[in-house]
Amino acid sequence: MDIPESRLLRGRVTCRSCGAGLHPFVDLGVSPLCESFLAPEQINAGEMFYPLHVKICSQCWLAQIGEFVAPDQIFSEYAYFSSYSTAWLEHARAFAHQAMERFGLGQGSFVLELASNDGYLLRNFVERGIPCLGFEPARNVATIAQAGGIPTEVRFWDEPAGIELASREMCADLVVANNVLAQVPDINGFVAGISAVLKPQGVMSAEFPHLLRLLEGNQFDTIYHEHFSYFSLYSIEYLLKRWGLRVFDVEELWTHGGSLRVFACPLASAHCETGRVNLVREQERTHRLQDTATYTAFGVRVVDTKWKLLAMLMELKRQGSRIAGYGAPGKGNTLLNYCGIRTDFLDFTVDRNPYKHGRSLPGSRIPVLPVERLLEARPDYVMILPWNLKEEIMTQLAEVQRWGGRFLIPIPEPTIVN
Repeated sequence: MDIPESRLLRGRVTCRSCGAGLHPFVDLGVSPLCESFLAPEQINAGEMFYPLHVKICSQCWLAQIGEFVAPDQIFSEYAYFSSYSTAWLEHARAFAHQAMERFGLGQGSFVLELASNDGYLLRNFVERGIPCLGFEPARNVATIAQAGGIPTEVRFWDEPAGIELASREMCADLVVANNVLAQVPDINGFVAGISAVLKPQGVMSAEFPHLLRLLEGNQFDTIYHEHFSYFSLYSIEYLLKRWGLRVFDVEELWTHGGSLRVFACPLASAHCETGRVNLVREQERTHRLQDTATYTAFGVRVVDTKWKLLAMLMELKRQGSRIAGYGAPGKGNTLLNYCGIRTDFLDFTVDRNPYKHGRSLPGSRIPVLPVERLLEARPDYVMILPWNLKEEIMTQLAEVQRWGGRFLIPIPEPTIVN
């Protein structure tokens, strides 16, 4: 990807949320953008690599990386389509029906989703006749949603967008911001827009990978340039309070290796805080998420995991084993580039998303093929890159075990599953 010098941004020296100083957290070297898959004509061209160095704020404890590429260079065309995971579709459906019942949403309500992708979630509201609107900056993904009858605006969400909708009397009963806050460099502008568009008793629901689970589960591969921030409950409450919002409930989720779903509302809203909020606050205190030593220790563990994975792969290759990958997620590209894994270790990887077929992974240049090619090649080992979906994937690939193949799970520790 050719990016003019004027579009390149720099690493941060102060927190993007509160402006305080930053401490080192983990250094993953340099890596290309994790969703910049290479078309065949790009294979013999160069790639841009950017530093992937996470820091932690000393005041609000937000973990973050610098903005080396402007968001419209990352998200104007995007390779991730939410509808290709059965488990994820069911997760979205369950949430939508829960929200309808809990908050009394009906045909007189208005639901707004930010980063609505291909309409995977809003379709559940459309089916019930509930007015809704999605904001999605990636035109190629938004087009799919629009074709499916999901009202979608192709643009980024920010404070002016929230003020504009409010001026058009399109204030929301529910604003859904699932797995998007991490992808926004100007998080203050993003939350200010939500504050502007919420009704007085309206609810914001946001899901994001929990920083505590990243630390506990050694999930360093979930760090990449498209994710500017990594939230704890403490850091999200700190941010929301600045814009007149408070968290009144929180749920712990299985998604992305362990996420939080927070429900927030205007400060004066009648929504009462549940006991689950204090439970998560206490978890974070117990695990010392407000202590720089916690983050230093994590950096040491990451290096050790890299050594273990490479030692395992080298031994398998010395034995003459054939190894292929399953999946082409962003987290997989961080793992492969940080560890220096290329076609000398993985012959290829497969993915259910046709958009990625015939392309190659950024940095590692590993080819992405349809899933059928895995069944034809019958490798000795299949390394599951989207390890957070390993149960679903191993069920789908039961045939691998019938020919004597085994699964390799890289995170939290390299493990072979018979």
